[in-house]
Amino acid sequence: MTAEEVANEGQTIPIEGEDITLKKDGGVLKLVKKEGTGEECPMTGDKVFVHYVGTLLDGSKFDSSRDRNEKFSFEIGKGQVIKAWDIGVATMRVGEVSQLICKPEYAYGAAGSPPKIPPNATLVFEVELFEFHGEDITEDEDGGIVRRILTKGEGYTKPNEGASVEVTIEGSCEGRVFDERELKFELGDSDSLGLPPAVEKALQSMEKGEEALFTVKPKYGYGSTGNAKFNIPGGATLQYKIKLINFEKAKESWEMNTDEKLEQSSIVKDKGTQYFKDGKYKQASVQYKRIISWLEHESSLKGEDEERAKALRLAAHLNLAMCYLKLHEHAQALENCDKALELDGNNEKALFRRGEALFGMKEFERARSDFTRVTQLYPSNRAAKAQVQACQKHMKEQHEKDKRLYAGMFQKFAERDAK
Repeated sequence: MTAEEVANEGQTIPIEGEDITLKKDGGVLKLVKKEGTGEECPMTGDKVFVHYVGTLLDGSKFDSSRDRNEKFSFEIGKGQVIKAWDIGVATMRVGEVSQLICKPEYAYGAAGSPPKIPPNATLVFEVELFEFHGEDITEDEDGGIVRRILTKGEGYTKPNEGASVEVTIEGSCEGRVFDERELKFELGDSDSLGLPPAVEKALQSMEKGEEALFTVKPKYGYGSTGNAKFNIPGGATLQYKIKLINFEKAKESWEMNTDEKLEQSSIVKDKGTQYFKDGKYKQASVQYKRIISWLEHESSLKGEDEERAKALRLAAHLNLAMCYLKLHEHAQALENCDKALELDGNNEKALFRRGEALFGMKEFERARSDFTRVTQLYPSNRAAKAQVQACQKHMKEQHEKDKRLYAGMFQKFAERDAK
């Protein structure tokens, strides 16, 4: 007897069903016990929710999610479960109940899974599929960009910020295709091509050759304003079909020597400045962030190179602060001003922009302190003098508002005590 025949001795469950393996080697046999609904099956990367009962061929049960009264979930094609499950569940529809007979090569192999599953065991699973959905690729996991993979890519590397990509895109809204192009561009430049932020985030999650569908909520699409060129209304949910044909990663910091870092920093600084002049503040910020990532932890610099790196870092933080002020992201502007002041404690632009950030955050007293310091260090700065007066005006208004609020509160307390 073979090892498999020994493992399956005492078989009571008939081996039957459709061979659903690509090789047609009989490794996974599927028998539908209850038909599902709908036309769609899970795709690679989809998260599925199932109940299952696992038995050996002699009928003895070794595991059951139903006994635990808790559905089991996993992502298709990610190697989180045995190979037979990735193959079998990907053929199911919602509501379907199927039996999967799995040869050892598609289950736990020659080793088995002691103590419950012997070596070279053929396993039987009854699986019910309850639901499935695409992969949320947003950092906050807010469901803003959901991916469903049509064709799996090759390799394990993905494009990074600044990478050169070659892609085909098809954007649609409510069934209408509004954008269909083949493009070559650098990640960071997509806005200049009229693409929403979601496209770059999507591409950074993809492998070469991958084709995927992305459902994009307004936050990552064209927002509340929409897009007049493509006739997209505000608040619209978009769908994108994207194929990453090829890409070349931008060099990471550890891949560059000192001279390359300084040279590339000067190049992207000029690029960022041009974006800023064109009013493309998000694209500009991407360039300035690259300078910081390359130079922030560079400790081997000496002499002129050290001074040049410091000047580039200072300019990057100052320019980032300005970008964030334009984008009304005051907390991030404040953070970059603080970083700039670590490099140059009396820098006029850093102090003034920090004052603007604090003003935008309604921290008028702290803002006044920064603007006052600017006037002391740089007496010719008229804008700072005007901002000191603006801060005092707002502080006075806030003081009067507080007085009225507290007067009303004390009046109420007095009336209550008098009763």
